[in-house]
Amino acid sequence: MEELLRTNDITLIPLAKTLLDDAGIMSFELDVNMSVLEGSIGILPRRLMVRADELQAARRVLREYGVRFED
Repeated sequence: MEELLRTNDITLIPLAKTLLDDAGIMSFELDVNMSVLEGSIGILPRRLMVRADELQAARRVLREYGVRFED
């Protein structure tokens, strides 16, 4: 698995997951339960992972829909 994006924006990961699902690209969210440790204040970023062989396709899908992320 490779990291596709890392964000504190609670709306970005569900959007990205939906776009990837529609494109047939499976993704996995990491650090979801870290909010328990931080008290749900959103300081710890969540990560969205995809298979290494689908990373470029996933980046392309997100770019097509204007999702901003760091490469």
